[in-house]
Amino acid sequence: MSFVRWLTTGEADHIALVELNRPEMRNAFNTRMAEELMDAFEAIKRSDSRVVLVRSTNPKAFCSGADLKERNGMTETEWLAQHELFEKMFYTIADMPQPVIAVVEGYALAGGFELVLNCDFVVAAETAVFGLPEVTRGIMPGCGGTRLLAKRIGVHHAKEWVCTGRKVNAQEADHAGLLNRLTSSEALWNTALELAEQIAQNAPLSVQYSKAAVEALFGLEEEAARKKELVFYHQCVNTEDRLEGVQAFVEKREPRFLGK
Repeated sequence: MSFVRWLTTGEADHIALVELNRPEMRNAFNTRMAEELMDAFEAIKRSDSRVVLVRSTNPKAFCSGADLKERNGMTETEWLAQHELFEKMFYTIADMPQPVIAVVEGYALAGGFELVLNCDFVVAAETAVFGLPEVTRGIMPGCGGTRLLAKRIGVHHAKEWVCTGRKVNAQEADHAGLLNRLTSSEALWNTALELAEQIAQNAPLSVQYSKAAVEALFGLEEEAARKKELVFYHQCVNTEDRLEGVQAFVEKREPRFLGK
């Protein structure tokens, strides 16, 4: 059985769907699952997919983090080698040119929450529970928890969530600014798909340059940010889709973007 499945969906098959498929372990990722996740995202990166959705096959858990049963008994060298693999897995997701949407139902804890944070958007059901409990196990988040959470909810809230290790329900997470959409379990998939379709109908390169620009410019000094922003802008202008978008507007029709 594969621990990770991916396929295309959406009106024009421009949306990739990645499913975490280790339900009996609440999608705790082990070495094999991490390798399968990287393989899936590398394949999607080279595909015509314009957006990526990530969800679980288990409605009770999006992902519970690293498989501590596999880690139990590892030497320090083995632990560090596996963590390096996990780092590569998370960076593969975060560095995708296409926007990635986490579709969260149930628990997203420890590395599972960090998987969410390495995505660009978060659509969650009211049943979702988030948390970084690493401090309760004598470790700390090591794949984006301390680095990315503050970007989403602010430094003071991030410090509290990380240092207490407590679980946070979907309503509090939404109030803190973590989520893009909060909905019922029944409406979760349609809500996520609607957001993905809104993105997928736009010019693919424009979306990719825009995503990259937001990431690159965040936190830069203003003068450096202005210069860097124009680099992305000129890359976007120099595309066939830019000409198509203007022509479609003039002709009062829907644009036919090709990602060129």
